[in-house]
Amino acid sequence: QVQLVESGGGSVQAGGSLRLSCAASGYTYNLFCMGWFRQAPGKEREGVASISTDGQIEKYADSVKGRFTISQDHAKNTLCLQMNSLKPEDTAMYYCALSTTQGPGTLMLSQLLYNYWGQGTQVTVSS
Repeated sequence: QVQLVESGGGSVQAGGSLRLSCAASGYTYNLFCMGWFRQAPGKEREGVASISTDGQIEKYADSVKGRFTISQDHAKNTLCLQMNSLKPEDTAMYYCALSTTQGPGTLMLSQLLYNYWGQGTQVTVSS
């Protein structure tokens, strides 16, 4: 059974940084990509960043380009999201997700592509 466990969330002031981690276990093959999503109160869940298993494709939401960096460590089965220059509008619950479904790169920030989800970690950015 696939398990995704996020960590690294917290409260920071605007301009600060946080690094989120996602420990993955329980899968052995047919992994297509992994990603980070977020959901703020009263808003829909949105894709933040995604990376293909082979590392060849990275996708970022326009709102985080140049500030967030996604990375993966296959040896440790870990997905990370380095978040710099944080803004109050980055405040949300952040979720790690995993896809075993092959799809076009254009869908890598769509939650429709993902079939496994973590429980989330809260990020709060104060002004």
